Parts: sequence; C-alpha cells; structure tokens
Amino acid sequence: MLKEKLKNYHIILASGSPRRQTFFKGLGVDFEIRLKPIKEEYPNRLTHFEISDYLAQLKSLPFKDELKDNDILITSDTIVWHNNSALGKPRNKDEAFSILKSLSYHTHEVITSVCFTNKNYNKTLHNITKVTFKELTDDEIWYYINTFKPFDKAGAYGIQEWIGEIGVTKIEGSYFNVMGLPVHLVYKTLNDIVDAL
Repeated sequence: MLKEKLKNYHIILASGSPRRQTFFKGLGVDFEIRLKPIKEEYPNRLTHFEISDYLAQLKSLPFKDELKDNDILITSDTIVWHNNSALGKPRNKDEAFSILKSLSYHTHEVITSVCFTNKNYNKTLHNITKVTFKELTDDEIWYYINTFKPFDKAGAYGIQEWIGEIGVTKIEGSYFNVMGLPVHLVYKTLNDIVDAL
C-alpha cells in the first residue's frame, strides 16, 4: 500500500494541527512534523479557494532551501467561505459568537488547500465541502464557545465537536475536509506523485 510506495521518501508534515497529524497517522505512512512560523496574510484581491491555495503555498516557502531529494513536504490551509468573505480563526469569544451567529441557519463552504513540494515538484490542490447549520440559539452558541473554546478553528467551530453533532443538518462533500484535511485527496496525490517521480 501507500507506506510501501513511500519507503524511499521522507514525508514532512508542516502542521501543528492535531487533527491533521491524526489523519496522517491513519494513512499509515511514516512522517515527520516540522514547523516554521509564518504570517498568514494574503492579498485582498484573492477570493475563495485562491486564499487557501495561496496560504498553503506560502507555508511551504520557508522550507524550500532545506529540502533533500527524497523529501515530500506537505502544507495546508483551511478557510470557511461565507457571504463572499473568508472566515478565519476567531480572536476572542465575541468574534467567535459573531461568526457562529452568521453561520446559523445558512450554508457555507469549507475549503482546504494542500500543497505538495519537493526539490523539483510543487502541486497545490483544494477541496470544497458545503455545510448547513440549523438555526442555533444564542444559548447554544455561548455554551459551545465557553465549553469547547474553538479559537484554533477556522469558522469558530469543529464539526466533530458538540456544535457539529447538534447543529449540522447537511453536508455535501468530504466530512474530513471540514475537519481540516481532504484525506482522500492526499492519499491519491501521494500515490500519483510517487508514480510520476
């Protein structure tokens, strides 16, 4: 399987997200976590998946000069797209409340971009999932924020947490993409990369 195909390659996951790390463990491949700080800023002219594509590529740049021949670096970024704007991670409780209130009783898009880089190769892919929430009460939103503290999550929520269990009424696309990584896409792309190299 994939682990056997990747035995001559060194996978580097540049993500501090415990969810993405868990997904990679689930793929059954050996990988190293390597982190570099970066300012997640993008030009205002970018919209929709252009934003997450740009940020996933931006996160790969600090590693460029240190990659060895058999390294495959994986960087990614997730945004929530709603009302023609990107919703990032909330900075405080009030911002989290405002974001979740805007998502209540609406459908939004979760976009995750993944960038694959080695010395001679760079490819960025993205996946889009549509998520619909029921009408959330203020009490439900505050309970979730105070209990789960979703300040590390784009769109101020984790679909695998309480708010997803009681609030999400419909999903179109990959559930795992909403959690932060389109695992099926990563699996296919790693297979394709090894076959092409």
